[in-house]
Amino acid sequence: MKFKYKTILVLFMALLAACTKDFEEINANPNSPETTNTEFLMSEVVLSTAYAYQENAVSRRPASAARYLTLVRNTGYDLLDWGPVDWNDIYARLSVNKTLLETAEKRSESQYIAISKIMKAFNFAYLTDLYGDVPYTQALKSKESNLIYPEYDQQQVIYPDLLRELREANDLLKGNTAEINAKGDVMFKGKALQWRKFANTLRLRMLLRISKVYTPAFTEMQAIMNDKTAFPVFESSADNAEVAYLGNLAAYSWPGGPLAMIDFDYQKTKVSKELVDHLIQRNDPRLAVWAEPVKTTTGSPVDPNLYVGVPNAIDAPASYNGGEDHVSVFSSAYFRKNGGAANPLLKASLMTYTEQCFILAEAIQKGKITVPGETAESLYYKGIRESMSSYGISAPLNYFDQSIVKYNGTLEQLITQKWLAMLFKGSEGWFDQRRTGYPAFVTGPLAAGRGIPKRYVFPDSESAKNRVNYQKAVSAFGPDKESTLMWYLK
Repeated sequence: MKFKYKTILVLFMALLAACTKDFEEINANPNSPETTNTEFLMSEVVLSTAYAYQENAVSRRPASAARYLTLVRNTGYDLLDWGPVDWNDIYARLSVNKTLLETAEKRSESQYIAISKIMKAFNFAYLTDLYGDVPYTQALKSKESNLIYPEYDQQQVIYPDLLRELREANDLLKGNTAEINAKGDVMFKGKALQWRKFANTLRLRMLLRISKVYTPAFTEMQAIMNDKTAFPVFESSADNAEVAYLGNLAAYSWPGGPLAMIDFDYQKTKVSKELVDHLIQRNDPRLAVWAEPVKTTTGSPVDPNLYVGVPNAIDAPASYNGGEDHVSVFSSAYFRKNGGAANPLLKASLMTYTEQCFILAEAIQKGKITVPGETAESLYYKGIRESMSSYGISAPLNYFDQSIVKYNGTLEQLITQKWLAMLFKGSEGWFDQRRTGYPAFVTGPLAAGRGIPKRYVFPDSESAKNRVNYQKAVSAFGPDKESTLMWYLK
């Protein structure tokens, strides 16, 4: 059979139309949607932030800088000569958070805009707390502006802007009746008031941190405490900004548990002498929860006590006090669990009521603010009790009668107790020590540099690929060294 040209063309066009009908729908990848539900993005941002922040607290440099633990193998962190530290993980979380913000803005979902602002403030604050000046205004703009080499912003510019974001987040959630998806909200189960409390309590942390150089710091703290309706804050440990560990997969497990051991290896990680000695001096019941007694007290040449910590940055730390059987490790009954049913007290903490108690106690003690119904002394004691309670224990009746514990109004005493309470709570133990000088650590004979590091060194990729902006930043910030003081520490 012969077809004329026009007939063939008509048939071809009809076939083409049939083949391409709903082409985009048929070929859409259901596993890679162009848009994502806002609540899913929120869940990803909160989970990734909380779990990474907790993992840093347990097994990375902050735990060594805070002298909570001693490494007896692979001792680099312990010697405090860290070198450049990559920041891609934090910017990756911030990138997802930016998508959360943009998605919420397109859908006019003010509740998720607010949560995105809070998580932006938390992550960028942590970033600048670690490094000092960092890319901020021009960061995360490679997609829309093709800006892959951002300039750095000074910390004194970044911090006030983050405080603004937190104020705006609180205002957006105030009186907002829009639902926060409870299943997607892995931290506060859809409770807007809890998010407001977190935003304002985080402001208290940040304001105290920069109070040495930021004139309005205590005025803004007082404004928060003057109006708890407008600026609600944590009222008990039930308000803590924490995420539970399911304990069923490595990704959802405590970083010291069998599923997610990472670097928190109990063969190479011992309880530090700093931590053990401070607890022993105070007859502190947290010692028995946090640490295991030595296997034997006989044959130990240095320390015959039941609990023995290893000094930091010494020669041959694995052999200290006679070796493995004569030193304490972190508790298998508490810390060596995956979380979940095995130990529901193990959570990824972003901020706690315990910390808030100590923040306010310090500000009151300095004579800078007042808190209705509270004194520096009452909040100091409350912070200790809340810390112990979070581990399922209570202070013995005579604990607070000891001269070393009984409130004496000194910054050293207050920060030392806060340091104990902040064990594995983010980087707060390190950040407070570098800010106040307390506790006055023995850094160890092999420790590099001038005492405890004051910051992370910028990533190698910055000096190699973003060199112009890196050099410009260093010329304003100071030498790219661990000892260089950032703005709020000067």
